Amino acid sequence: MSVQAPVRVLDDPHGEVAPTLAGPTPKTLGVLDQSAFWANLGVSLLGFSGAIYVLQPAGVPQLSIVAAIAATVVGTVLGSIMVGLSAIPGARTDAPAMVLLRGLFGAKLSYLPTVVNIIQLVGWGTFELLVIAQAARALFHGGPHWLYVVITGVVTTAMTIRPLGALRVLRRYITVAMVIAMVYLFVQVLRHPLPNLTSGSWRGFWAGSDTALAVAVSWIPVASDYSRHSRGTGAAFGSATVGYSITQILCYVLGLLALAGTTAAPFSPFLALPVGALFFAVLMVREVDQSFANVYSTGVSLQNLLPKADRRVLTIIIGALTTGLALWVSMDQYEGFLTLLGAVFVPMCGVLVADYFLRGNAKHWNISDKAPSRWSMLLAWLLGLATYQLINPGAVGAWSTMWTNVAHWLHFTPQSWMSASMFSFVVAGVFAYLFDLAISHRPGRRTAAAQPETGHLEQVDQVDQ
Repeated sequence: MSVQAPVRVLDDPHGEVAPTLAGPTPKTLGVLDQSAFWANLGVSLLGFSGAIYVLQPAGVPQLSIVAAIAATVVGTVLGSIMVGLSAIPGARTDAPAMVLLRGLFGAKLSYLPTVVNIIQLVGWGTFELLVIAQAARALFHGGPHWLYVVITGVVTTAMTIRPLGALRVLRRYITVAMVIAMVYLFVQVLRHPLPNLTSGSWRGFWAGSDTALAVAVSWIPVASDYSRHSRGTGAAFGSATVGYSITQILCYVLGLLALAGTTAAPFSPFLALPVGALFFAVLMVREVDQSFANVYSTGVSLQNLLPKADRRVLTIIIGALTTGLALWVSMDQYEGFLTLLGAVFVPMCGVLVADYFLRGNAKHWNISDKAPSRWSMLLAWLLGLATYQLINPGAVGAWSTMWTNVAHWLHFTPQSWMSASMFSFVVAGVFAYLFDLAISHRPGRRTAAAQPETGHLEQVDQVDQ
């Protein structure tokens, strides 16, 4: 059986994503396009206020500013590397992220992470609309919350109709304005007296770094949705790793310096600066690319379940859904949401790295709708997930209580030096490698052969794992 990858389109700089998975894949995004895109995603209004969760991780003493900055750097860099690695398969195969998981888990089993990804993307898209509306109310000194949400939801959805065109517009105009705004805000914050940088603890360093990492790795399951249009794998990896890590670090450091020690509303310190409202408005407008990425990738993820569906119809529906949710939900569970996301996608990345890169299974990556189930990879992922939750059960109601009880039953007490992210990544990766190694030596096992880096797979009687 032959499985043909999507047709590449290399010579149309204005090419757009096809409505369905069967259409052509424009390869039009260069280093600048992708770097600007990831740099924009690294700066978020959520990041300014979210930095407080790095400074004050749940269950441990508050970090010092220096410790929180160090935790931000470590967590962001590690998370960005994971995102960069996740972008490479998309650039090689031209397939979106959830379709790629057919090669990791099998076609049917890929539905499980796909559903999880859809849920988390809808959540992120909703949070983005909420934070933009919150910023608009602060900028314009009030106004109807529902109107800000609806306007942002409409703009977000319109951008998803021509996603590659939207990325080009972001690079040419919004990224430059964003860089100028960030530089200005940094200079103004540093001109004022800084809070005590060393007052606090280092005990919760890894808990704080896990929070910063969770924000970065939330992009793992969507990275290939964009890198599939990259002109090369190096550009895909480097843009995601470097572009994202630099701006998220700067965003969180700015938030830590501006918000630490104050009880003011999250955006007040920036609006109080001379002409701060102008530059804050730039960042508010730029935030729409976050909501755009979440809504667009939700539609593309749904295509793994509904491959014949038109992505434009799907994103219009998702845009309406996130807009509706943003009209009645709150942000009270933001930290718990991040913790849960990290628990899901960090170990998944560990399984991907072990299977795709270390074991060299990229050579027979089967992304067809007939890809056999690979239960061993699913088990490795779940073992990594369990490791994360035992070390950091989070604060998501009954789910967290269950893992606390499991840890008590196992007589396991997590230590402050344990990083839930790194332990779960390693555990998932090691088990994936060992399972794969054991299965490859099973008598009578035959594998699929393929031409590497083409996405064209020749199936050779591959048995289920």
